[in-house]
Amino acid sequence: MATLRLEIVTPEEKIYSEDVDMVTLPGSEGELGVYPKHVPLLTTLMPGELRVLKNGRETAMAIGEGFVEIRADAVSVLTCLFQIRCAPRRTPLRALKLSCSRRIANLDS
Repeated sequence: MATLRLEIVTPEEKIYSEDVDMVTLPGSEGELGVYPKHVPLLTTLMPGELRVLKNGRETAMAIGEGFVEIRADAVSVLTCLFQIRCAPRRTPLRALKLSCSRRIANLDS
């Protein structure tokens, strides 16, 4: 089965880089599901939940605002905030957005 290379980068470092079966992202126009051989696309991300399907197992991750570049064989995410969620605790989206805004403000100073 074909896979996608998912890379997630914050201003500080590359956080995640693995081959996955599918990615679901919170795009600016709504939820975006990405499979291998997806049409190329560049769009903005909203704070929310990024889900990764790998070997039949889904993993949820919290991300902040950012950008995503989708190619046929890869998805590259640039975000100010990233956290792998541990069930059952979930970080409220307002808290993610506030934390993201603070990190961006600190980069400017």
